[in-house]
Amino acid sequence: MMSCYLTDERWTLIASRLPGKAGDPGCHGRDNRLFVEAVFWIARTGSPWRALPPHFGKWYTNYTRYRRWTQRGIWPGVLHALAAHGTCEYFFEGDAIRHAAKHPLTPEEASAAVSAARSSKKAA
Repeated sequence: MMSCYLTDERWTLIASRLPGKAGDPGCHGRDNRLFVEAVFWIARTGSPWRALPPHFGKWYTNYTRYRRWTQRGIWPGVLHALAAHGTCEYFFEGDAIRHAAKHPLTPEEASAAVSAARSSKKAA
């Protein structure tokens, strides 16, 4: 079972701020919640996009969508909404989302996260 950062309460705080929902012009996101979980997984683990576990979908599709949302300025508003309710472990710096962990991942932990992602991809 996948651990999720976006509890129902957190999701409620940000869902209406995201592009790609019904009623928005243009294409609709297939699963905004899963996509945001993927972005937070990347930020939390420090893994490269190519190591994104397959249950999140294609890494390049997620990366492209992340870059588009970054260019449109979506992320600061999302993180601000989470932080305003005291539930945010992430912050936006430059053009990237960072995890504000009390104990940042050591190089060994980051390497283990990448290895785990690769092994789950091989198993799929």
